[in-house]
Amino acid sequence: MATVVGAVTRAVAAIHQSQQSLTVPSCTSVAASRAVSSQSSRSGHDLARGYSSGAFFASESLHSFVARPANGHQQRRGSCFVVHADADYYATLGVNKNDSKADIKSAYRKLARQFHPDVNKDPGAEQKFKDISNAYEVLSDDEKRSIYDRFGEAGLKGQGAGAGDYNNPFDLFESLFGGMGGMSGKGGSPRNRPQQGDDERYDLTLDFKDAIFGVAKDIKVTRLDSCNTCSGSGAKAGTTPSQCSTCGGQGQVLTTAQTPLGMFQQVATCPSCNGSGEISTPCSTCRGDGRVRTTKRISLKVPAGVDSGSRLRVRSEGNAGRKGGPPGDLYVFIDVKSDPELKRDGTNIYVSAKISYIDAILGTTVKVPTVDGPVDLKIPAGIQPGSSLVMAKRGVPVMGKTNLRGDQLVRVVVQIPNKLSKEERKLVEELAEISKPEVAAAR
Repeated sequence: MATVVGAVTRAVAAIHQSQQSLTVPSCTSVAASRAVSSQSSRSGHDLARGYSSGAFFASESLHSFVARPANGHQQRRGSCFVVHADADYYATLGVNKNDSKADIKSAYRKLARQFHPDVNKDPGAEQKFKDISNAYEVLSDDEKRSIYDRFGEAGLKGQGAGAGDYNNPFDLFESLFGGMGGMSGKGGSPRNRPQQGDDERYDLTLDFKDAIFGVAKDIKVTRLDSCNTCSGSGAKAGTTPSQCSTCGGQGQVLTTAQTPLGMFQQVATCPSCNGSGEISTPCSTCRGDGRVRTTKRISLKVPAGVDSGSRLRVRSEGNAGRKGGPPGDLYVFIDVKSDPELKRDGTNIYVSAKISYIDAILGTTVKVPTVDGPVDLKIPAGIQPGSSLVMAKRGVPVMGKTNLRGDQLVRVVVQIPNKLSKEERKLVEELAEISKPEVAAAR
């Protein structure tokens, strides 16, 4: 029995020694060009040409690979290459490519809480937090996500969309969590820093033709503007804010309670400073908010071709930001009145023209309404009821391309009289007798 155990022990030791002898030598790192994610499969095949089937060994990083040349290629002994590929945003967040925006947001919130530098003090936590934020910023935006799915990081840089809309990952974090007491990455309360103002909405009703050809409108918008008395600080003139002693300037306090399941901690807004992190004498005009509600007249140029549901964006005309932050935007939502005669469908206009059965047989010219005014339309002889005639480029201008217009389609409605006079009936009967041979021949 001892002999068997000894043999096994020696075999295990030999295997361990052989594994140590197979350790891959230190490699010379080679900076590889960042590959487009949609071409990653093709790039992998190109890289693998000339290498043995077992030439790739995964390293600790998900997107780093070690490539070793096959025996048939001349290469300095003991050397190797390290190839770094682009980051996989889906893998960074731990989601699948087909997951919804809600799933991506949920994954980001979970990981952001876990790796926020104010909570996680491990080395590399801050970089992990930035990677998570960068991945979420791209995948939460439909346009950026589409570009990334097709072209990878190189596509985002080519479109100038790699940097995102946030100054740093901490702003992105706070846009979802609203600040978490010290988890700002900058120290102090997030509410005490400049914050961008909210967007404002205005509903505008337009006449039918004003929407088609565009119009200039003066609108009155009620919004929050920076307080002139305190210059937006919220503090009474001549006073200086002091740090809140209750929360230490964090704006939030941590409470701890013992439960049967263990210690339970909860973060709540500081009751002393209401989350600002500072104690100050409030401005009498704005009552400490730093903003006052005012009404402003704005000159708005409505482009040609808008329709009900169109939305116009007026930059920096929304509510003022807190603590001197930039203002939001004004969004003008368009509603267009209907026309009793003209019906719109996209860039085309539809209208009906009524003619008598005699005019349908002989042909005629009628006046039809258009967005440009009444226009003469020639009805060809023998037109069939329900036929449509096209009036080219009499429709709605294409928004942003006023030199392009849709068409107007005129549906011909043939009116048949309910009653005929004796003379009319006699003439119609004579016409019917004349037409009988032609009808029989056609059959």
